[in-house]
Amino acid sequence: MTLETKEESGNSDCCSDDCCSLDTSPKQELKEEIKERYSKIALSGNSDSCCMPECCSSDSSPKQALLSIGYDKDELESIPESSILGVGCGAPLNFANIKEGETVVDLGSGAGIDAFLASKSVKDGGKVIGIDFTDDMLSKAKSAAREHGFKNVEFKKGDIENSIPVEDDSVDAVISNCVINLTTDKVKAFKEVHRILKKGGKGRMIISDLVTSKEVRAESVNAENWCSCIDGALTKENYINSIKEGGFKDVKVLNEQLYMDDDKTGRKITSVVIGAVTDQ
Repeated sequence: MTLETKEESGNSDCCSDDCCSLDTSPKQELKEEIKERYSKIALSGNSDSCCMPECCSSDSSPKQALLSIGYDKDELESIPESSILGVGCGAPLNFANIKEGETVVDLGSGAGIDAFLASKSVKDGGKVIGIDFTDDMLSKAKSAAREHGFKNVEFKKGDIENSIPVEDDSVDAVISNCVINLTTDKVKAFKEVHRILKKGGKGRMIISDLVTSKEVRAESVNAENWCSCIDGALTKENYINSIKEGGFKDVKVLNEQLYMDDDKTGRKITSVVIGAVTDQ
C-alpha cells in the first residue's frame, strides 16, 4: 500500500482504492509518529513499550522476546545489553550467511543489535553500517559501539525510502528486521536497497517482516498499528511483488510463522524472512 494525498496524486476525485489520505499529509505524520514511538523505546529500554506479542506479558523481557523469534542466547550475551530492546519479528541473520570481509547494511538498525551481531561475522576485514532515522536510537547505538570497542561498525542517519546514505553498488548484504513495513512506499524503499547493493547477483537482501491476509485501506489506517508494522503490512503476494518491482530476482520465503491472529479485524499477521538477490 502506498499512501498519498489527493494533491500528490493530482486527482481530486481519488481514482484508486488506496489514494485517499488519512488527512492532509499522512506520510509525514506517520513518520513523526514512528520517530516518537521508537525514541520512547530507545530512552526507556522498551520497559514500557511493546512491539511484538511476546513482550506484553508481565513476566517477559526484551531478551526473552527475541529468543522466542529465533535469536541465540549466547550470541545475545556477546553484544551490548543496551542494544537488546526486544523489537523485531524474526531473526534475519540466521539466514544471511554473512562472511568475513563483507560490507553489510542494517536498515532500521535501532540500538544496534543486528549490526553488532553481524560485525562478529564480517570481522576486522569487513564493515557493518547501521541506518536509522531516530536520533535517540542512533545515539544509543553509537554510545554502545564506542564503549564496547566495535571498530568495524558505524551508524548513520537516513530515510530508507528517500536516501540511504551509502554509495551505489557497494554493499554485499542488506539485512532488516521488521522495518520495511514502517515505510509508506515499499517499492521506493526496495529500489533504494537495490541501488546500494552490488549488481549482477553479487548483492543479496535478507529481511524479516510481517505480511497480512488482508490489507488495510489508507483511510482506515491506525497510526499506532502502523508503528507496530501491522497496518502497513501487505499481503505476501504484494510484498514479494514490491521486491521484484524494486529490481530484485530469485525472491524466496526462507521462513514463515504465525505472528498474530486478530479475530476483531479478521486479519492474520504472519512473520516472514525473505531473501532476494540483485539483477543486472
